[in-house]
Amino acid sequence: MAFFFFFFFLLKVAVLLVFLGQFTVAHNINLKLHADGGDGVQPLSKIQILRAVSQLHENASVSAYPVLLGTKGEDFGWVTVTISSPSPAQDDWVAVFSPAVFNASTCPYNEDYYEPYICTSPIKYKFANYSSADYATTGNSTLKFQLINQRADFSFALFSGGLSNPKLVAVSNNVTFAYPKAPLYPRLALGKLWDEMTVTWTSGYNIDEAVPLVEWGLEGEPQTRSPAGTLTFSRRDMCAAPARTVGWRDPGFIHTSFLKDLWPNLVYSYKLGHRLSNGSYIWSKAYSFKSSPYPGQESLQRVIIFGDMGKAERDGSNEYADYQPGSLNTTDQLIKDLDNIDIVFHIGDMAYANGYISQWDQFTSQVEPISSVVPYMVASGNHERDTTGTGSFYDTNDAGGECGVPAETMYYVPAENRAKFWYATDYGMFHFCIADTEHDWREGSEQYKFIEKCLASANRHKQPWLIFAAHRVLGYSSNSWYGQEGSFEEPMGRDDMQKLWQRYKVDIAFYGHVHNYERICPIYQNQCVTSEISNYSGTVNGTIHVVVGGGGSHLSDFSSLHTVWSIYQDRDYGYTKLTAYNHSSLLFEYMKSSNGKVYDSFTISRDYKDVLACVHDGCEPTTLAT
Repeated sequence: MAFFFFFFFLLKVAVLLVFLGQFTVAHNINLKLHADGGDGVQPLSKIQILRAVSQLHENASVSAYPVLLGTKGEDFGWVTVTISSPSPAQDDWVAVFSPAVFNASTCPYNEDYYEPYICTSPIKYKFANYSSADYATTGNSTLKFQLINQRADFSFALFSGGLSNPKLVAVSNNVTFAYPKAPLYPRLALGKLWDEMTVTWTSGYNIDEAVPLVEWGLEGEPQTRSPAGTLTFSRRDMCAAPARTVGWRDPGFIHTSFLKDLWPNLVYSYKLGHRLSNGSYIWSKAYSFKSSPYPGQESLQRVIIFGDMGKAERDGSNEYADYQPGSLNTTDQLIKDLDNIDIVFHIGDMAYANGYISQWDQFTSQVEPISSVVPYMVASGNHERDTTGTGSFYDTNDAGGECGVPAETMYYVPAENRAKFWYATDYGMFHFCIADTEHDWREGSEQYKFIEKCLASANRHKQPWLIFAAHRVLGYSSNSWYGQEGSFEEPMGRDDMQKLWQRYKVDIAFYGHVHNYERICPIYQNQCVTSEISNYSGTVNGTIHVVVGGGGSHLSDFSSLHTVWSIYQDRDYGYTKLTAYNHSSLLFEYMKSSNGKVYDSFTISRDYKDVLACVHDGCEPTTLAT
């Protein structure tokens, strides 16, 4: 018997050593990142939470009220947090944890003597002196936090020692939402068929608790109910730290329903629901959307395109990094102009969660006023997909270990394989080919074949406006780091792509990744094919390239070198809008996020014969036979 207990003890020690080794590696990686000034992206990555020690003080206190939010079904609420500390300092800070319990009992493989051993990051934070400049003198401060429903309760913790050496001083009472599992944050997206709309949402209900569904129909007419599928992901689905370690948070359950056989151009109402095991229903508030036009239908059609927006906190939280300062401006301008928008394309770098999974809820909440009303189509960027050793074309950890899983689960796209984020979609007179620059696009690759098929499949008589979009700049950009490399493009970017754009006469190619706005002339093989800059007409001799990565993240500088093909440059936050009036007239506009005003524009006017015309490297084969 003694031998058995000794063997069990050794086994337990071995398991603990393995666990500590894994966390030590992750911890050392984080220490190196922050010694170098952090990754400069995710504000939560500034916090050295694994260093936290307990210095609970009997005379320190944190209180939060109200303790119950969302009593009328609201999905957000404001909480007032009052702080009192006997030993205040300028770098004291207040963390918001959710779930409310964040001690060692929540960690995998923990031992009590590692208390407080906090192994999960807070979901947001503020410095204690954020709204009380005299806090370091008085020790008293009052902060206001906006919380969104994230399926769990919340608590607030006061830390001293700054973000690098956090010392837990006091913990508040718990705050919760009245309906924490409620269906929230709908995201509309086009389905694989023109008469299909998908709606995806998040809830706290798994299928063994409740059946997800959507009740929908034409406004004022009898409603129908459609089932929804349910997905989620676990810590084990994450590929690296911090997503697999301190950044992990349960994402809840993601439901998608397919609303089919829609009549074109009509307004449908819908609401999200869950049928509980006792036969009762939980419903969201009511929403509405306008169904897509029939492919080729001539009507007013308005498309918004931008990239790299990120998320920001309306309560001023996480202000330390200030990494997405334009995010709320872009969001708010789109909300303000929503009656004049039919569909949105966010071409990569969506939430900038970078491995802090709680931020995906924050992002879906921020864009919900848009995504619940018009299709919110997305593309994959480096901050969604790139994780070392996971098959990303760029072998970096820009995604913080997410390896694309949250993005492909949180958002539906009509791709054959959502892990490979390329897809084709139609909207009226537009045909869109959305590439995934985080996978190989070069000639001979699986994606190259898809892109060519997508471009070739456009019926330019019915859908004259052919649009290519990708996250990284595969075309042209005067960005400073591209200039330093001497390529003014992503390495190998246009080597193979430009012959496809030319052959299939792509009208406009859009990119993000570079955080500014730039418009390039109609171009082929580094040469502008016209001197016109505002009103294009006639034959499609080259593709117009547009960088529109100023959605909200920190801005990028332009190169000091003059690029002859650059028509307009703006180092500011903004987005673009395409307005198709008919099969012959298209308006392009660039708006600043700060005021929604137009700062750059051009028009395209042409007939079908102009698309068919033979141009250099863009001619259909002919024969002399009669």
